Amino acid sequence: MGDHRHSKEVRGSVPAENDRFDRRRIPVDGYWDQQTHALSKARQRQESWMRKRRQNGADAGSWKRVTLTLPRAEAQEKAREFLARYPKAAYWSEVESWRELPDGRIEFTLRRLPSAD
Repeated sequence: MGDHRHSKEVRGSVPAENDRFDRRRIPVDGYWDQQTHALSKARQRQESWMRKRRQNGADAGSWKRVTLTLPRAEAQEKAREFLARYPKAAYWSEVESWRELPDGRIEFTLRRLPSAD
């Protein structure tokens, strides 16, 4: 009869039937200040981590890229040489982009992982 642990009643209000939010558990003084401070600290830690990654070059990505502009026949040959030298199975190598310029030359980007560098 006197067990108040499971009571949903809050002084001065009428509890909803399915109200799972127990207002008595939230400290009134300083709660939002604590939450704001915790969020601020989390942001600072994340920004510090990102700053370190950028300084170490990790943000640039782990891919090694080279962009070339050559006549079509030379571009095809260069792409074949690249793929033969850096097999897809070991380096995940690929021709990332390939476009023809107005003058007929090909601009292309070759990409690979630096696995054995």
